Amino acid sequence: MTYVIRPDSPEAMGPRYRERAIVPARAALLSVDMQNADCAAKVRHRPLEPTPKNDGYRYFYDRLEKMVIPNQRRLQAATREMGIENIYIVIESLTKDGRDRGIDHKASQMHYPRGSWEAAVIDEVAPAEDDIIIRKTASGPFGTTNLDYLLRNMGFDQIIVFGVLSDQCVENTVRVGGDLGYLVTLVTDCCATYSQERQDFSERAIKGYCRQRTTDQLIAELADIAKSGPGSLTAA
Repeated sequence: MTYVIRPDSPEAMGPRYRERAIVPARAALLSVDMQNADCAAKVRHRPLEPTPKNDGYRYFYDRLEKMVIPNQRRLQAATREMGIENIYIVIESLTKDGRDRGIDHKASQMHYPRGSWEAAVIDEVAPAEDDIIIRKTASGPFGTTNLDYLLRNMGFDQIIVFGVLSDQCVENTVRVGGDLGYLVTLVTDCCATYSQERQDFSERAIKGYCRQRTTDQLIAELADIAKSGPGSLTAA
């Protein structure tokens, strides 16, 4: 049997294949771990003593406040206008006592009980009434939930990813999503971790698994698609 390589295939296009523009009907926006435990206003605004560890928290909270949350709000509005599904992923135990958690979360003593305030998405980027919420008890959603099954049921093969932490749960989502055959767009200025160095390193490390766009770039792409309709193989 002869293996035919089409001109629009990954083999023929190479890295350009990852640069394909969003097709709204085939794309979902994944919000990762934007929940009260780490991102709520009262957590961001809590007093912090001047220590090296707290320097990381201060950077994280400032980036959330000034950049990440405003950009996420803009992107959510733009994707909803295009009919793109918004899906929320949160850390939340399926049980009150957390016996269902993965070994890493148990060892890290990370437990947000079912229905707790800590597990809920922050108000600023809260889900709409009929949005899907995926609850996980480990770092990555693909290996520990039915996210892949859900995305395929709904006909999605492109995912737009943002959230926290950039170099942990977000990076895991990007890497595994790419391995599973999704075209992944990482929105870099909609993500945060505990230092600029960690942010930059993560973005460099996962370039082979995704294309990377800023909020402005992706919103401009969606606006162009709205005007001309999908069909181009690569984004401008």
